[in-house]
Amino acid sequence: MNPTGEWSIQQLARIAGTTSRTLRHYDSVGLLTPSRIGTGGDRHYDQAALVRLQRILLLRELGLGLTAIAEVLAGDTDPESALATHLELLEEEQERLRRRIASVRTTLDKMRRGESLMAEEMFDGFDHTRYEEEVVERWGRDAYDRSDSWWRSLSDADKAGFQQDQLDIAAEFGRAHAAGLAADSPEAQDIARRHYDWVAAGWQGRRPTADAFAGLGEMYVSDPRFAKHYDRHGRGTAEFVRDAMLAFALNDL
Repeated sequence: MNPTGEWSIQQLARIAGTTSRTLRHYDSVGLLTPSRIGTGGDRHYDQAALVRLQRILLLRELGLGLTAIAEVLAGDTDPESALATHLELLEEEQERLRRRIASVRTTLDKMRRGESLMAEEMFDGFDHTRYEEEVVERWGRDAYDRSDSWWRSLSDADKAGFQQDQLDIAAEFGRAHAAGLAADSPEAQDIARRHYDWVAAGWQGRRPTADAFAGLGEMYVSDPRFAKHYDRHGRGTAEFVRDAMLAFALNDL
């Protein structure tokens, strides 16, 4: 702990792994104002400024621009709660990274030993056949048969890529929600567009109608299996996804 309770701009830049020039830019755009300016124009920052800078850097890592960050920080009424949400999100990212490392290590070890590779060990399984009865009931036998035929035609690499795209999109929705963005914000709508394209790929290129896409979003909330999948990225993410999909359906379809 700094005994003076404040840090010079040079000290803060070094501690935060950034530059004095960046901190001055944050000041010029009203994002991070020094707590005190000394004689000679030296900038000094107190503990509250350090907390705010940590928030800024975390939001930057989530891919937000400075304008979006300013909007998020302007809406913050409880910095402690916001940081707790960020911590939860970072821990989830850590767990996903741990699983990926374990998967690659298993694959590498087996390759070195000349053993056969198991798809189940290389990436998370996706046994879509367990939903056969439900899909047939909702959309008909023909819809299931087309989907099943398409899925079986994919290589293991294509299947893994398709699954990873969905995981990445869900995580991006979670980050946007944790950052406090609105469901109809440009950032959230970009993610919704990616999700729409992903759904269309799974529908063998058929483009969902506005009603179909919005209805799918509603199912993400009403069906506990989908809600759990999205809410692991933060409580309320499923509702955020639904609202983003509805906004996209209303404005772009």
